[in-house]
Amino acid sequence: MLLRSVRTVELLRRIPTSSVSGFRTSPPFLQRCNGVQSYLPYRVTTTSETPFPTHISRHCYSISVGPLNENRYTNASAPVSLRRTNNRKVSPRINYNRKISRRRQAGKSASNSPAADAVDLALDSVVKIFTVSTSPSYFLPWQNKSQRESMGSGFVISGRRIVTNAHVVADHSFVLVRKHGSSIKHRAEVQAVGHECDLAILVVDSEVFWEGMNSLELGDIPFLQEAVAVVGYPQGGDNISVTTGVVSRVEPTQYVHGATQLMAIQIDAAINPGNSGGPAIMGNKVAGVAFQNLSGAENIGYIIPTPVIKHFITGVEQCGKYIGFCSMGVSCQPMENAQLRIGFQMSPEMTGVLVSKINPLSDAHRILKKDDVILAFDSVSIANDGTVPFRNRERITFDHLVSMKKPNETALVKVLREGKEQEFSITLKPLQPLVPVHQFDQLPSYYIFAGFVFVPLTQPYLHEYGEDWYNTSPRSLCMRALKDLPKKAGQQLVIVSQVLMDDINTGYERLTELQVKKVNGVEVDNLRHLCQLIENCNTENLRVDLEDDERVIFLNYQSAKIATSLILKRHRIASAMSSDLLIEQNLVTELASSCSVV
Repeated sequence: MLLRSVRTVELLRRIPTSSVSGFRTSPPFLQRCNGVQSYLPYRVTTTSETPFPTHISRHCYSISVGPLNENRYTNASAPVSLRRTNNRKVSPRINYNRKISRRRQAGKSASNSPAADAVDLALDSVVKIFTVSTSPSYFLPWQNKSQRESMGSGFVISGRRIVTNAHVVADHSFVLVRKHGSSIKHRAEVQAVGHECDLAILVVDSEVFWEGMNSLELGDIPFLQEAVAVVGYPQGGDNISVTTGVVSRVEPTQYVHGATQLMAIQIDAAINPGNSGGPAIMGNKVAGVAFQNLSGAENIGYIIPTPVIKHFITGVEQCGKYIGFCSMGVSCQPMENAQLRIGFQMSPEMTGVLVSKINPLSDAHRILKKDDVILAFDSVSIANDGTVPFRNRERITFDHLVSMKKPNETALVKVLREGKEQEFSITLKPLQPLVPVHQFDQLPSYYIFAGFVFVPLTQPYLHEYGEDWYNTSPRSLCMRALKDLPKKAGQQLVIVSQVLMDDINTGYERLTELQVKKVNGVEVDNLRHLCQLIENCNTENLRVDLEDDERVIFLNYQSAKIATSLILKRHRIASAMSSDLLIEQNLVTELASSCSVV
């Protein structure tokens, strides 16, 4: 099955949700995944709940997880396995005994079950979240889609803050929270949100809400087969619910909502719609946050581990906002083949991964070279499959070491270059792809001139083509979205989304879904640059070159400006440009006016 984001906060009201469960991906998409399909037998879904039967909208999208998506740089090219776990049940008594010993070491008496412990902690800590959200239309970027309602879970941490999932409050317009045992809903504000790690922090100003509330403490990563209890408000009822299970595996996993790969914990406790954002409790501490499950499989869920949660919270505390997760900006190939290692002059005791591509915006671009062999990261040796040691006889891809670094922190990288070992210090930082993978909580940018609708290419735009967007969207745009790399900061791929028909553009109506390359001979960097080139045009005619100079738009500039006003009025469009471009255009106009006065 295909890895998918069944974000029920993004549901429409047409078809029952049950009609989606049988969706299967097409063979071409599986070919694109280049072998990943063997690791993804079922669909992973996020688990927020809607209070009414609905169908998936554009946000039930396929996420590009194969090696072809080179915008999302990883430090090892081997795909992370998401396989169905063994159906054999493990006795919870063995796992609970281990938990009892931990509690006794902490000087606490053991209770009858993990569920009982979780209930005691959760009653005054876990809350139910009600969200009203509105998503934009990327085909008609000047308007929004219909309003939706959804529900999720959250829990209180120190500092009077509530932790939940980002997909619970994505594209929110109104958020309410309700504590256990209360009938009153309180207004909440989103303080910070990290869509890559699927985490968010809420704050509530009401003093009444905080009366009797207790904060939960974050613990450590649980060991395999340790018992955990997931607490939240899943579908099927209105009161708090507790399910128990054991830890099945710990490894980097595809985060469906953010389309990133970070460490996650797989458990066999039931995680259902509405559980999203609820804590997974081990002993008297939080072991993780429930966020997605494996659709079509029985009791296979995933929780966000505490290192990822702490990284998110620490970044917000230090910078006042979400800062992201670092990347080295390299794409690497495993070196498990003996002949490959010999070809790059590796000695028998050497292990590492081969650098195949480097992001031009990364610090590694000025230091590393293609065909370098990365032997170690921060003095930790990298195996030929791209993994490093993790706890007792476990291994994990070295991407995790990179992602846990703070922005602008350096790492010592040992490489083999032309048979000689060298060490370099590389500064790590979050890197943005040329084509954004998601754009939650913001309105899409657009610019309209002479009926031509110009927009930056994004994956949410391609998702408007439906569930099978990889096969139904324009092939050239899809390939650029998955493979092209940014050459400089702020670069965007600007395309002609559609043509709003008028006499001025008759005959150009087929020139859609094409990339804009030049305006009057000047290469376009991004949508803002295109807007400036057109608005500041001082020639009689305007020329726009499309798609590698294969198509040309030629317009009389003054006639086109007049036609633009009529087209906007005819289609009831309030502005020729999105608010972000309009603000900057007004600033430029004011600056020009002040300079002329002086």
